[in-house]
Amino acid sequence: MKTRITELLGIRHPIVQGGMHYVGLADLAAAVSNAGGLGIITALTLKTPQKLAAEIDRCRSMTDQPFGVNLSFLPAVTPPDYPGFIRAIVDGGVQVVETAGNNPQGWMPMLKEARLRVVHKCTSVRHALKAQSLGCDAISVDGFECGGHPGEDDVPNFILLPRAADELKVPFIASGGVADGRSLVAALALGAEGVNMGTRFLATQEAPVHANIKNAIVAASELDTRLVMRPLRNTERVLSNDAVEKLLDKERETGSGMTFEDAAAYVAGVYPRVMQQGEIHAGAWSCGMVAGLIHDIPTVRDLIDRIMAQAEEIVSQRLRRFGL
Repeated sequence: MKTRITELLGIRHPIVQGGMHYVGLADLAAAVSNAGGLGIITALTLKTPQKLAAEIDRCRSMTDQPFGVNLSFLPAVTPPDYPGFIRAIVDGGVQVVETAGNNPQGWMPMLKEARLRVVHKCTSVRHALKAQSLGCDAISVDGFECGGHPGEDDVPNFILLPRAADELKVPFIASGGVADGRSLVAALALGAEGVNMGTRFLATQEAPVHANIKNAIVAASELDTRLVMRPLRNTERVLSNDAVEKLLDKERETGSGMTFEDAAAYVAGVYPRVMQQGEIHAGAWSCGMVAGLIHDIPTVRDLIDRIMAQAEEIVSQRLRRFGL
């Protein structure tokens, strides 16, 4: 299946693993790339450019296929060493960067000078058009269903993807609600040229997280996610748990006067405890509504092979039954 995304990224299947905090390590990235998709290492999880360089080397020893690095630009009192991270990416021979968070404009000259292919995550058409104007090579269009940060417009992919197709000239991938071949075919029909999966890859055997996390996703339904930090206009979709319900109580209590300090105990620094130690109630952690479509914990290769086989079956057989 060739699309502009497979050609741009040098991959066999139009499937990208999204950057995920304390999940996007070499183990998962290499597995996705070996199975024909694009694996992604999450830079800020590694803390320093030196540790990122070591993780890139580790991934390189596990796959000879293309993989990328997620680099999120986030507001901070002491910003991460972004120039150092970019140098580690370039020196490691990585050719694809998934940018997220703030507008990447300040870093685009350095990224493009290094001839990196930049895929920027956007939750609205207006932001996607801005990213295109800055020179981004592709866009990850994230609908309201997605885990993590869905933006503040609350537009689901059934509307957002065709709107993006109407406006964008660069190729884009669909993120949010993607779990199987049906999702892939639907995304292509709506104008995307590939898909991005986060939560679905989290529930795979190679995902380097505690079994409690994978089992919690399998047990969850599409009704088990919550939106937190809306009063701060930093909305995040997370799996419901004890800490999340306490955070929502705090939001109702403080209302529009809520500050980050009110939320900090439930969101700051919780990922190591959740992902590595399996403390699923330690705090808020990202999960998409697609959990309702996840019923097993396959290997990455089995998952991708299954997605592609189902997509081909839909295109070659089901659509013909409708005379298409």
